[in-house]
Amino acid sequence: MSLSQFLLLVIFFNVSLLCVQCNPDYRDALAKSIIFFQGQRSGPLPPQDISWRGSSGLSDGSLAGVNLTGGYYDAGDNVKFNLPMAYTTTLLSWSVIENSRKLGPQLPAARDAIRWATDYLLKCARATPGRLYVGVGDPNADHKCWERPEDMDTARSVYYVTPTSPGSDVAGETAAALAAASIVFKKVDKGYSKLLLSTAKDVLQFAMQHRGSYSDFLGSNVCPFYCSYSGYTDELLWGAGWLYTATNETYYLDLLKSVGGGDGVDIFSWDNKYAGAHVLLAKKSLVNKDETFGGYRQKAEDFMCKILPNSPSSTKMYTIGGLMYKMGASNLQYVTSITFLLTTYSKYMAKANHTFTCGNLVVAPDTLRNLARRQVDYILGENPMKMSYMVGYGTKYPKRIHHRGSSLPSVAVHSQEIGCEGGFQPYYYGSDPNPNTLIGAVVGGPDQNDFFPDERGDYTHSEPTTYTNAALVGPLASFARKS
Repeated sequence: MSLSQFLLLVIFFNVSLLCVQCNPDYRDALAKSIIFFQGQRSGPLPPQDISWRGSSGLSDGSLAGVNLTGGYYDAGDNVKFNLPMAYTTTLLSWSVIENSRKLGPQLPAARDAIRWATDYLLKCARATPGRLYVGVGDPNADHKCWERPEDMDTARSVYYVTPTSPGSDVAGETAAALAAASIVFKKVDKGYSKLLLSTAKDVLQFAMQHRGSYSDFLGSNVCPFYCSYSGYTDELLWGAGWLYTATNETYYLDLLKSVGGGDGVDIFSWDNKYAGAHVLLAKKSLVNKDETFGGYRQKAEDFMCKILPNSPSSTKMYTIGGLMYKMGASNLQYVTSITFLLTTYSKYMAKANHTFTCGNLVVAPDTLRNLARRQVDYILGENPMKMSYMVGYGTKYPKRIHHRGSSLPSVAVHSQEIGCEGGFQPYYYGSDPNPNTLIGAVVGGPDQNDFFPDERGDYTHSEPTTYTNAALVGPLASFARKS
């Protein structure tokens, strides 16, 4: 064992001793993590818990002669980017599929959050034959403004991919989202489930037949915000994996074989889906005992070996406080997505009574689950700052998040329009806490030294995203059942 690995073990041991005293309220955090999505809604809003938000984007799609209202704003801005939105939807659906009972009274709200996205994604996929709409709103213009979504006056440009300007990445993810959601609604709304599945099949066919990355054709309209840095093969694997999971049709198994399994990775994100696909398909090997999928199980376990702090093949850095640290910008998005895979794979392992090894380290289901719990507990306040990184949870949490709607007075309080530049002074540059609490929002998180400045202008640490929250719903549900 190296010195660095020994020190990590000491850190985790000491933290575990401290946590004997802690008692996170996972049920409360679970409820709030789902309520958050109400604050990100675009389109005509129904009565909702986050009452300071109003309807917005009511003409979305009109510049292309179609109706593209609905969906979610990805983060603290007022743009609808379909690549991260579809990924958010896939993760929410996977969370429900694996934790429907554990979600308990939050199950209807989780389904509502999924349907708000899938209603929009269906419009994007079905509005115009031969065209998949992939976003609404000019991100470059939007990011120069600090205004409420209800006041938006920037161009609501419409972006799409076609057979001659393809986007296999965003199409593959959209197919995955629709297929996963079809499983969620299969028993509660059969007609809607069939529509989701048939549309998913069409979109995946489009992605497979017309290969290319949407970044290459949409350029600065999606980059650097959501460039497809990893390429599109991971989304084809991910999409085919979800269609096979939803249908069990040999056609999609053949597609999986033709796409290939992908290289080993130590990340799972809106951009790179390989690890998620490996874990999803590994279930067939572990739980269903189908060794056709043994290769995916091996790749999933190789991924886990790269994550575990005391594994000889670990590539992950951990802070002194015990938090996984991947990147400086929005690090908690990687923490929550990896934590989702840890809890999900540990569940599959437990069902199969399975263990594996990372060198001399024997990995049992609880090995993964305990690491996942440590990450969740850190987010909920068991950290050197003694701060919850979920807004509205606990007594100390971020008060100046990088989020336009939260940081500006609501329409109910300030009925006069706040224009593009009108929100910068005094709201954006001011030091007062945000007037509106975006309940459940998980921010980007602390730096590598476990420090969080709570500054509105520091978007790398203070901005929430839909996909950070979506990945946390599953782990919270998993732990809430026994809390």
